[in-house]
Amino acid sequence: MTTTDVPTAGALADGDAVADTKAQQKADARALQELMRPVAGSLMLGRILAVTSGILAVVPYVALVRIGALLLDAARSGTAVDGEQVGRWLRLLLIAFTLRLVVYFVALLITHLADIRLGHHIRRRMVRRFAGTPLGWFTSTNSGRIRKALQDDIGTIHHLIAHQPVDGTVAVVMPVALMAYAFSIDWRLGLLTIATVPLYAAAMSMSMRGMGEKTVQMDQKLGVVSARMVEFVTGITVVKAFGRVGRAHRAYQESAEEFQEFYYDWVRPLIRVSSLGTSLLAVPLVLLVNIGGGAWLVRLGEVTAADVLATSLIALLVPYGLEVLMNSMWSSQLAGAAASRLTDLLETPLLADARIRAQPHGHDVVFDHVSYSYEEGPDAGLAVDDVSFTLREGTITALIGPSGSGKTTIATLLARFRDPLSGEIRLGGVRIAEVGELYRHVGFVLQDPQLPSISLRDNIALGRPDATEEQIRAAARAARIHEEIEALPRGFDTVYGADSGLSGGQAQRIAIARAILVDAPVLILDEATALTDPESQHQIQQALSDLTRDKTVLLIAHRPEVITGVDQIVLVERGRVVAAGTHDDLLAEPGYARL
Repeated sequence: MTTTDVPTAGALADGDAVADTKAQQKADARALQELMRPVAGSLMLGRILAVTSGILAVVPYVALVRIGALLLDAARSGTAVDGEQVGRWLRLLLIAFTLRLVVYFVALLITHLADIRLGHHIRRRMVRRFAGTPLGWFTSTNSGRIRKALQDDIGTIHHLIAHQPVDGTVAVVMPVALMAYAFSIDWRLGLLTIATVPLYAAAMSMSMRGMGEKTVQMDQKLGVVSARMVEFVTGITVVKAFGRVGRAHRAYQESAEEFQEFYYDWVRPLIRVSSLGTSLLAVPLVLLVNIGGGAWLVRLGEVTAADVLATSLIALLVPYGLEVLMNSMWSSQLAGAAASRLTDLLETPLLADARIRAQPHGHDVVFDHVSYSYEEGPDAGLAVDDVSFTLREGTITALIGPSGSGKTTIATLLARFRDPLSGEIRLGGVRIAEVGELYRHVGFVLQDPQLPSISLRDNIALGRPDATEEQIRAAARAARIHEEIEALPRGFDTVYGADSGLSGGQAQRIAIARAILVDAPVLILDEATALTDPESQHQIQQALSDLTRDKTVLLIAHRPEVITGVDQIVLVERGRVVAAGTHDDLLAEPGYARL
């Protein structure tokens, strides 16, 4: 091999990129095929009806030629037109045209109903999947990704399900059937109907070269632009507060400019080719070729004017079919990428579901050599490392440690937002993975109250939808929020985030009212007063005092001064329990003293 034969690093990288893109295309196609499986029968029926519609499209042209022949024969012979035959052909034309429309619209109805069923099926699958997905997955997953899948990606697949099986099939069958009829009239007229098609096909083939790879790249770059936009908008308050609008906006602008440059470089050379291809199928050129060539054949006495008229009209329909096919190819690329994203969400990890459901005997909580990592692989660091401690029933245990020490992760393992990698957590002697209706036994109040956009009544009753009005109001009174809700124009019917905004302290007390109503015997408190003002903190502390009475409580805190009156303090550093005991027991611990 000569020096010039050695592939460059850039060429190898390009080759790898192309291979990766082709592999992605194949994966997209498989995902799309799998996703469409529930409606495959309906789509096949739609295609069969579309074939019927395409074949019926030939009949009006046959009738047109026959009627033209009758009129020309009568004109040549100087006799009266055979009205009965003309009427028969006209009736056949109208019947075939009407029947074709009916069959076409029935096919579209079937595929549209299939699209509705598929969208409903995907959303139901996704909801069922999310019901078994670790709650920790949601905290680490961009909500925009889920919204895009449920709205945009299902919408992208709509065209491929509702329209492409019918329109794409008709776009193939109808021109082929019509061209076959044109060739049956006269092979020379048949050639005229497709005279410009090979040139158009060559031009379009050039423009479609690398379309699959470019479509995948475009989808990826658009995803980056969307992510940067979400980051910019989500953090705009902090960005403005620290005067970093320019820097934050620059990241979005750079990604948008990168996409613009990519798209411009891709599309610019295609415009000339696409324009050339379109001009080859322009109506004036098609008519010039067909009528000009047909007139010459008429003059030779080989065909009739009616034959030329019919084949010229057929030639005008060929571009329609080719255009629909091109659009279908593009739609298939986009739908494949959308199907892959949907499939990824439908394959989110699930919590292990125990075969046996048991009820705990009491409400002691035991962490037994529990470890957890947010990462995968042998070199992944542990966020929780071999943690063991016990929460005695009816006592309050405080987890304390610096930021990032693993306190919240430990708490979320108890709430089963995620499962440990090793070790186990037992509630009343039963592994929490085997506890039936775990959230009847374990409640939590977090820093972020997580109130959905529903009425305040429904927010409080979220954990107990069967609660009575009086029980809901009693929980609100216990949480010191009842009077403030009643003062709102719509009271308990106020929709959070829509009718009226609540302060951080008010939202936190709604969450506390929810926990009071559920009345779970084990409670997790993740610094519920950390983000509230002093007055709200006082009201929340009063509400929490009532809430935690006679319960097994795990309290997360950063500073010793906020955990007075607890039964046990567990000091956590770098994911490990370094000490446990009372406040006096831990005074000699350097880590505790630093806090």
